[in-house]
Amino acid sequence: MINFEVASKVTELKKKYEDLCRVFNWDKEHLRMKELEKKMGDKDFWANKEEAKKYSKELNTRRHRIKIYESLKETFEEIDVVTELIEDGDASEEDLEGVLKKAEPLMDKFELETYLNEDYDDANAYLSIHPGAGGTESHDWADMLYRMYLRWSEKNGYSVETIEYQPGEEAGISSVTVKITGEYVYGYLKGEKGVHRLVRISPFDASKRRHTSFASVNVMPEVDENIDMDIRDEDLKVETFRASGHGGQYVNKTDSAVRITHLPTGIVVTCQNERSQHQNKYLAMQVLKAKLYALEMDKKQKEMLKLQGELKEIGWGSQIRSYVFHPYNMVKDHRTNHQTGNIQSVMDGEITPFIKAYLIWKASLRNK
Repeated sequence: MINFEVASKVTELKKKYEDLCRVFNWDKEHLRMKELEKKMGDKDFWANKEEAKKYSKELNTRRHRIKIYESLKETFEEIDVVTELIEDGDASEEDLEGVLKKAEPLMDKFELETYLNEDYDDANAYLSIHPGAGGTESHDWADMLYRMYLRWSEKNGYSVETIEYQPGEEAGISSVTVKITGEYVYGYLKGEKGVHRLVRISPFDASKRRHTSFASVNVMPEVDENIDMDIRDEDLKVETFRASGHGGQYVNKTDSAVRITHLPTGIVVTCQNERSQHQNKYLAMQVLKAKLYALEMDKKQKEMLKLQGELKEIGWGSQIRSYVFHPYNMVKDHRTNHQTGNIQSVMDGEITPFIKAYLIWKASLRNK
């Protein structure tokens, strides 16, 4: 007989697996993979290099997803076999626990990547943070969030490149934009976009009063360099200035920093991390493309929500997550209701449970 704890774990994993299989749709994925393989076999496939590149990328993504699914399927078949062997006295619980240890990380990977099937989910991401009203307190909060995302990136083996960094006057930051590079970065981080609220006893208040601060996080996918976007030179206002903040010995020496304003939308992008004005302008244009693409995605999302009658104003009063340091410790996501009392762990970059909860929540909305 299998003890209750091990049996419960098997039941829990099987339920998760069955739920995921309903979302994943193996037949559809496999059919699309075969269609893409056939398309790539056509003699004129590479005639249009950009289209060929897009199809190749999609095929690799689907192959990767199917490979994880097949590995997990084999693991669950192994669980069934070992369970039967235990009942016949030909295997032990230790054997089953060994298979479960193999299944759990596979399940986590399959669970996350099953939900990452939207455009640009597999892309790198630009993440920017801006403090809300509140001066030093909100600037410090923005810096705390910046550190949280840096820690999360480090834990997941992603590389981070600073595009723009503006320190606050007394503490913290007034704005920061970074590029995070790695597999599925945008897919994982897209749910972090929104207003983040902090409640704590302010270290900047001599009277030790409780303060509420806000910071806005924006996440945009890195858009293909050759994507067709109508950005006219006459719609851009390009300014150069002397860099400040991060940048080491080269800052404040030349007017190498670049600020680009897209006049039709009012979007402003600044890049000051590179040593040359040319490099900064190139990076700023890449970020502008990402922001314009994200703006277009937001418009489509709002139109869809209007049709569904679910459109809500996104503003400082509609925060996505609260981080409460006082009078108790709790981090709570207001969309998914996922929460934890281990606030220090979250601030040290342990945000994957929140990311996972968001992806599951979003998939459940799509499947309603």
